[in-house]
Amino acid sequence: MCETNAYVAKEDKEELYLENIDIIRPEAGGVYLRSLFGEQKSFPGSIKEISLARHKIILKEE
Repeated sequence: MCETNAYVAKEDKEELYLENIDIIRPEAGGVYLRSLFGEQKSFPGSIKEISLARHKIILKEE
């Protein structure tokens, strides 16, 4: 199975934020993410890019 991971864009690199994303949705002041295993995080920023082919979500800090 191919799971999607979320990364935070930092200058010229990307840092892993959360693996195996099941749900991602915008919310006031950020982005809510939940993994297949129930781990939940709220990121204080926005989505920079989603690549379905690479199974990757890039987040950017505001």
